[in-house]
Amino acid sequence: MQSPLLDHTVLTGDERFALQNPQMLRVALDGRAAVLARSGAMVAHTGKVQFTGWEPPAGGRGRGARQQQPTALDLMKCTGTGTVYLANLAQHLHILDLQREKLTVTSTYVLALDSTISWQVVGIEGGERIAGVGRHSLELTGTGRLVLMTSGQPLVMRVEPERYVYADADAVVGWSSGLEVQLQAQSSNTEAWRRRGTATEGWEMAFTGSGIVLVQPSELLAPQRVPVAGLL
Repeated sequence: MQSPLLDHTVLTGDERFALQNPQMLRVALDGRAAVLARSGAMVAHTGKVQFTGWEPPAGGRGRGARQQQPTALDLMKCTGTGTVYLANLAQHLHILDLQREKLTVTSTYVLALDSTISWQVVGIEGGERIAGVGRHSLELTGTGRLVLMTSGQPLVMRVEPERYVYADADAVVGWSSGLEVQLQAQSSNTEAWRRRGTATEGWEMAFTGSGIVLVQPSELLAPQRVPVAGLL
């Protein structure tokens, strides 16, 4: 059989996290440290790999009430030896190395992370009315790798002191945790918080300080594996 399709063969390498292609992550497990991944994100694997449900230890990673966990991150633990391939509805993937920096992200855009990274749910004033970034913001810190998803190739905007950067709240994926964040409506329409399908702009986020803001070229939330009743 001959076809250009057959050119998309498995890439090799010992790196723990690597991109098989722009929409698929390759994770090399060595039998030691576990990798945490979005539940249901495994599309293929080789070797002796186990996938188990994961919950944050009390007072440990994923700080906050245990009942908040499904809203924050629905994770599985990948252990064993072998290679795991992860993806979520062909989203574009981005590998970040955290070196004790603090990064705030919308939880719906997290695909995988090292088990050495910790997080806590953080609130944005007035954000509880917004279906996206306002209700699912996590501050991540530690040393390790984090894999984020975006709808298309993102834009990284540099923020400098005394200079505001603005972005649509539905397009923001994450930002440096040290930034000052303000949420403001761009419409007097009381339905602006459900603005998709309307002719007006809704909520935007204003950032100032020193750091970066990650924005995707889409005003839609990241597609989810399965909607969970009662959480949306």
